[in-house]
Amino acid sequence: MLARITDLFENDYGPDGFRTCSVTGLDIHRSAEKYVKLFGLTAVIALVVGGIFAFNVAMTRWELVGLLEPSSYYTHLSMHAWNLLIFWMVFMEIAILYVGGPMILGRRLPWTKVAAAGWVTMVVSAIGVNYSIWTTEAPNQAPLLTAYVPLPVSSLFYGMAILFLVGATIAALPFFVTIWKEKRGRPEATLPLIAFGAFVTGIIAVEAILGGIAAFGYALAWRLEFIATADAGVYRHLYWIVGHGTQQINLVAMITVWYFLTHVVGGAVVVSEKVSRSAFILYLFFINMGAAHHLLVDPGISANWRIWNTSYAFYGAAFASMIHAFAIPAGIEVGRRRRGLGGGLFGWLTSAPWKNPIFAAITFSVILFGFLGGITGVVMGQMQVNMTWHNTFAAVGHFHATVALGTTLAFMGLVFFVVRTMFQRQFVSGFLAMLTPYAYAGAMGIATIMMMYAGILYGVPRRTAEVVRNIPGSDFSLAAATPLFAVFGIFAVLAILGGVCFVAVAVGSLLFGDRINEGDNDDLLPEGGLRSDGGKPVHAYDMRGTFTLCLVFMAVFVASYVLNWYLLTELWAIGL
Repeated sequence: MLARITDLFENDYGPDGFRTCSVTGLDIHRSAEKYVKLFGLTAVIALVVGGIFAFNVAMTRWELVGLLEPSSYYTHLSMHAWNLLIFWMVFMEIAILYVGGPMILGRRLPWTKVAAAGWVTMVVSAIGVNYSIWTTEAPNQAPLLTAYVPLPVSSLFYGMAILFLVGATIAALPFFVTIWKEKRGRPEATLPLIAFGAFVTGIIAVEAILGGIAAFGYALAWRLEFIATADAGVYRHLYWIVGHGTQQINLVAMITVWYFLTHVVGGAVVVSEKVSRSAFILYLFFINMGAAHHLLVDPGISANWRIWNTSYAFYGAAFASMIHAFAIPAGIEVGRRRRGLGGGLFGWLTSAPWKNPIFAAITFSVILFGFLGGITGVVMGQMQVNMTWHNTFAAVGHFHATVALGTTLAFMGLVFFVVRTMFQRQFVSGFLAMLTPYAYAGAMGIATIMMMYAGILYGVPRRTAEVVRNIPGSDFSLAAATPLFAVFGIFAVLAILGGVCFVAVAVGSLLFGDRINEGDNDDLLPEGGLRSDGGKPVHAYDMRGTFTLCLVFMAVFVASYVLNWYLLTELWAIGL
């Protein structure tokens, strides 16, 4: 078995350590590929750990089962949150930086010892965070994701969290060195779009990491009694630089993966590179304002602060996302029409390779992130409507729509792609691989909608283990939400089974899949090959299918916007 695992990190490289990928045509160096595999595999392990605790948490929120006592609920919820929202994502994002940097640019990975040191630091600290949460004893409390002061959280937790952020910084250094070398070597050349997206991801990550070190360092100084008190308001502001910043990294990394994989397996083209680059730049200036929605209902914050952070400046990031929401499907439409596969309004879409699990995962990621995560994020980011969302189960639904659906589906597609093209292994079950994105996206999508409904329609709280039968300290009944939780519980289980299928295919293929031979990966490529040229410029092709889809999206957006304001007006009746 050890030989089998060691063999996973070997491919046929030339004397200079490079090989040419048969799918992407990229010149890939051994050093970059080795570390993409290492970080990707570690991310999948974190996904497994977080997924186990997802089951425990979901079966507790579904009070018909009521798996955990309230005393242990937060421990399991914290394990779930840290392994899925942080470790699964960040390990994958380091791998994406190495794809977006050295691989796209055809360079070797510099500073490989630094990359190894970053991986070791991240693994040790991730284990340390898990250990500190799992062994929490009174008077300390499990930290959840926020670890708000003055909640008594162990100093070990804060120390390990800081170490993880430092490790991620170390691991990202080789990527930045790659970009620096590229610009030094070819100062006149612009970075390819994928490398540019990865670079923007890296910059936003730096901001988030600095905020996290400041927040956790502040809390650690308080826990170690270097300072007598910690201001909860100051901590909250510092914390959300990393708390929401990590999700902003997820967003930009996910969109970079969208551009990459829709091109490779869907035949998409970039409709306007300048416009897509401009959208990435808009994120640099405006996306950090998205963190404000976590603080809009908090006390001690001025009206000016709230108004600024829910102003049109906030919508700069939303505008960027709308650009990508058009550019991605438009790229697929043009790319497929160029191949003669675009009959009618949606022929380009119905003829797409839906049996390819990589394409299906990426496409579901685009759709579900846009309709569920994107719309709810903008609606919840408004100062007034935020009051009806933020401390309810609807907020949990929102970030499951963004992270558990959008980003996770995109990363699942990327892992499948890496299994086939870098590990060079056949799927151990082609049928199970094809089924995985459909099962996971469908079930998680319904579970997420139930979370939103339970929060918006009934005000079900987000942080208590008991939700329907008994809210601690209140006689208020939420029994009417019981049917929603029955649906939620069933589909949460099905979504977890979808995740199990993903892990079974990914890990099973590495251990037992046949090695890829010449031509075995041809099924990944779009019809006509990766660089099919219809002989006409991009803008000569129809994009009316994408335009129609965008009109549908806008209609749902407006309906959701109006409905949430209507529900807000209904709240005033309580006081009459």
